[in-house]
Amino acid sequence: MTVSPSEHPENGPGMTPAAVAQLVADALAEDAPWGDISGEASIPAQAGARAELVSREPGVLAGVACIVEAFRQTDPRSEITVHLSDGARLAAGSHIATIAGNARAILRAERIALNFAQRLSGIATLTARYVEAVSGTGARIADTRKTTPTLRMLERAAVRAGGAHNHRFSLSDAVMLKDNHLAVLTAQGLDLTEAIHSVRARIPHTMHLEVEVDRLDQLPAVLAATPDTVMLDNFDLDSLRAGVALVDGRCVVEASGGVTLDTVRAIAETGVDVISVGALTHSARALDLALDIEAH
Repeated sequence: MTVSPSEHPENGPGMTPAAVAQLVADALAEDAPWGDISGEASIPAQAGARAELVSREPGVLAGVACIVEAFRQTDPRSEITVHLSDGARLAAGSHIATIAGNARAILRAERIALNFAQRLSGIATLTARYVEAVSGTGARIADTRKTTPTLRMLERAAVRAGGAHNHRFSLSDAVMLKDNHLAVLTAQGLDLTEAIHSVRARIPHTMHLEVEVDRLDQLPAVLAATPDTVMLDNFDLDSLRAGVALVDGRCVVEASGGVTLDTVRAIAETGVDVISVGALTHSARALDLALDIEAH
């Protein structure tokens, strides 16, 4: 099938066809600001080619919208057939898409299509491993704002393709009071509960309020202010269990800080509701994908 970005299920906050098209256009312009000198010097202008985008290793696919857009922008007449959608499980040798069209255009789009797809598929693949690690516990895996500048909407879509959930998309979407916010607030003479109440009074009643705590002894004062979520930051397992018991279902409990594949299962088994993992987007290894071209 031939698809466009608007047809992909990963379109989330900001994930519009126009936004994807602009990111791909910027990447193509960066890669060939004055044209593809190699292609223009070696390939006849009217030469055609057929290319297969394949996976060289197992993983989870993401970034299909970017693949389609890269080849479409370099040759609007190209025939792009997508065989797999975002979230598909890849084996070594899986065929992701077939592109037929102008050879110069395919070669110009190749690296940009691969850069997006390899990066995003790496995020989806790592995310899927975290999701599998906590299977059956009831805890959900979520990402963080530790994303590549300007690529957040794509990386967040890749997290969803891997089966996890998104945290707040930006600073404009929810209130999260971290240690530095609370330090400034309490320096004004307010106690912790009063400080959080003062924030609640200034935001819409529909806005989610999350408060980070880094010590168990902060929890009673925070819970007295009735937050929607408490984040237990860098707690050890015993402290996480104690924190969950203290909250006792009064709000969502999120664990964060230093989470790894080796530790995430034990964290989930403490009873927390959400585990946020910055590594999903800041430490994922790119998946090995390749474009095999046949001239015709």
